[in-house]
Amino acid sequence: MTDESRGIGGTIGPPWSVDVLADLHAGVLDDDRAAELWPLVKADPEAREILAALDATQADLASLADAPAPPMPAELAARLDAALAAEAAAKFPSTQQAGPAPQGAQVVDLAAARRRNKRLGWAAGVLTAAAAAVVAVTVAIPDTAQQPGTPNVAAPAPTGPSVGSDGAGAQALVGKAIGVRDFGPLQNEDRLDGCIAAAGLDPKVRPEGIRPVNVGGQAGVMIILTTGKLAQFRLVAFGADCGPGHPAVLFDKVVGEK
Repeated sequence: MTDESRGIGGTIGPPWSVDVLADLHAGVLDDDRAAELWPLVKADPEAREILAALDATQADLASLADAPAPPMPAELAARLDAALAAEAAAKFPSTQQAGPAPQGAQVVDLAAARRRNKRLGWAAGVLTAAAAAVVAVTVAIPDTAQQPGTPNVAAPAPTGPSVGSDGAGAQALVGKAIGVRDFGPLQNEDRLDGCIAAAGLDPKVRPEGIRPVNVGGQAGVMIILTTGKLAQFRLVAFGADCGPGHPAVLFDKVVGEK
């Protein structure tokens, strides 16, 4: 407990220390001192107002535990499932031979996780509390096909908009993909650069846009390259298993004005 007095000569009473009232309200004082202070505090209008404010704040914080949590965006949940599935398959490759696997990773409802949070205490006259949501994830090994050249590694679930195996429909994605840098199953720019080099593309021509796509049921990442001609672009999609020496190009096409 901090300084109990704000009066002259060390007396306990008006003007009341907020530290004293917070400690008293939180129940951290010993029983004798609390029994001594409560009658004095209840008799003082200003002290009662401070206690009422502490009650209201405590009630507001407690209500956060039951507040409804917004659902996780479907695209984010799908990407999370894909990342978990790939990680689980990499760590437990032997399960690929064990027969049918259970359904994919399950993301537990945020509201249910939030109700497990603990309340934080009151200390040194500073009323602090935090409400945090914990996402609990149960990992299950998905029953997915293996990519050629990568034995015992499960293919990530495709995310993003669907296009044809030959890239049909990819042109419609250009407008919204310009300026986007979403590496999807490739995760980062270094892995994408390895795919670009493996495909023999000019590394000096940097992508104008990067986004995950579903190419005929396969997880892929499409890049948008300029061609030097107005309103014309080169669209190249790489498979999730691409890398040095293995370009895994799913489609490569030029769109726009010829």
